[in-house]
Amino acid sequence: MRRLILLRHAKSDWPDGTSDVDRPLAPRGRDAAPKMAAYLAAQGLIPDRVLVSPARRTQETWDLVRPALGMAPDETVPQIYEAPVSRLLDVVRSIPDDVATALMIGHNPGFQDLARLLSKPSDARRALTKKYPTAAITVIDLAVESWAEVEAGEGDVERFVTPKSLGHGEDE
Repeated sequence: MRRLILLRHAKSDWPDGTSDVDRPLAPRGRDAAPKMAAYLAAQGLIPDRVLVSPARRTQETWDLVRPALGMAPDETVPQIYEAPVSRLLDVVRSIPDDVATALMIGHNPGFQDLARLLSKPSDARRALTKKYPTAAITVIDLAVESWAEVEAGEGDVERFVTPKSLGHGEDE
């Protein structure tokens, strides 16, 4: 069994003259990220490895989440940034097999598309297909021996959690 945790970056800002890759977190994002991290920790959703997009907003999200999750090895993965679902699936399939639980921090629409692609129909899957707000977390359980074996439609969405569902304001 493998577990994939997808965390969309927290709410970002877009100051004038700033390129997309350099967008920082907005104050609301800096507030939401630690709260989502506390939820992950309280639920025992601790990754063995963390894969992070190189965008500033994802790196800042990870900086705010990391303290709650311990010392999981992390790496910046350029392929996550602005990735179509096919490239994100390649990233998942390349996770080393000594990793049982992986956390990926990235962007939409790719993360919503990946969660939809990997998962079987369920109430949680239906919820994430409607809206995948910033700082949302999807936990997908995959009944495979190796990450390389991950296929479309075989995962179970164990949960889909948003800041609003935890009582932390509006989802965007």
